[in-house]
Amino acid sequence: MSDSLEDLQLDGKRVLIVIPDHTRTMPLPMMFTLFEELLGQRARYLDYMVALGTHPPLDDDQLSRLVGGQVISGRIGKTRLINHEWQKSEALTPLGVIPADEIREISAGLLEQPVPVAVNKQIFGYDQIILCGPVFPHEVAGFSGGNKYFIPGIAGQEVIDITHWLGALITSYEVIGKIDTPVRKVIDRAAGLIKVPSACFGLVVDYKGVAGIYFGEAVPAWKEAAQLSALRHVIYKPRAYTKVLSIMPEMYDDLWTAAKGMYKLEPVISDGGEVLIYAPHIHEVSYTHGKLLDEVGYHCRDYFLAQWAQFRDYPWGVLAHSTHVKGQGKYDPETRLETPRIRVTLATGIPEERCQRINLGYMDPARIDLHEWEGHEDEGILVVPQAGETLYRLLGEG
Repeated sequence: MSDSLEDLQLDGKRVLIVIPDHTRTMPLPMMFTLFEELLGQRARYLDYMVALGTHPPLDDDQLSRLVGGQVISGRIGKTRLINHEWQKSEALTPLGVIPADEIREISAGLLEQPVPVAVNKQIFGYDQIILCGPVFPHEVAGFSGGNKYFIPGIAGQEVIDITHWLGALITSYEVIGKIDTPVRKVIDRAAGLIKVPSACFGLVVDYKGVAGIYFGEAVPAWKEAAQLSALRHVIYKPRAYTKVLSIMPEMYDDLWTAAKGMYKLEPVISDGGEVLIYAPHIHEVSYTHGKLLDEVGYHCRDYFLAQWAQFRDYPWGVLAHSTHVKGQGKYDPETRLETPRIRVTLATGIPEERCQRINLGYMDPARIDLHEWEGHEDEGILVVPQAGETLYRLLGEG
């Protein structure tokens, strides 16, 4: 790591490190300490920006836990920790527009519209940006990490919404765990509009520790990390399951983030099967988008496409999340019957009435004895502890 940073020649430079929030497994306190040791006395400034996308901002206590140091008023000493503010136009700088015909070509005709790209304006006060974060299978981009810390990490809503909706049109089932995807191409194209010099540390980590760290320009460093992630974060099963219990860690504090327990298991659930998202600690659908999701509910892609005039003015990122959670399915506009491929049931602190309102199943988490669920794989029941980051696929697929 020391040699990598030495190559950047950062003495006297203003350096910004873009990092993930708490919803990603990563040894960020260790990396923070290393950056401080290696750059703290050399760089003119050494600040950090949290690539929130549309996640809620972190307070001082949350930032302290994130980086492993005492944050007071957004600072550790002279070092600033900055929350991205995606929803404030005054916090953004427009960079340009990706033309509609280019989007048509990238998306194979699924979308044909210009994509305005804007990012957090504070990054232009730095001489060097370093992206630093883990790489996992991802429901929208194929794999997380790399330029995704720019787009959607510190981007404006328009490019966030369009990239997420493109992923929804393709479907998470088809995108997740694939390195070359149309969404990734849009992300890299949009990130190319940022002219501040940048580099990337791509980490491959799991609950056992760090498996690899790759450094360099964002695209090649990310691609190497994604190739290792494909080996470390994908489990292949010889059969499909009728019921899956996804046990969500407490780092996911709403359904918006804990829905990864659905995305990562969907490929190994049989038609007509069920995934239970077990997270008694979760009491909110989304701290950012909950009211909109109460209006829209959770539906398959075809439900929205068949009624596009009714839903087109909702944020497309919200619609995309809705379809990713509901999964594949069909909608008949004549009978108004929606037929999802699998059932999604919440065993959380979200009340039954709200689950029904948003079109998801409900189970009282107090009724679930985790020990009784274990040891029944031969009967088509899979229990996944620490769900959310490891992708499950069937042998011969992917």
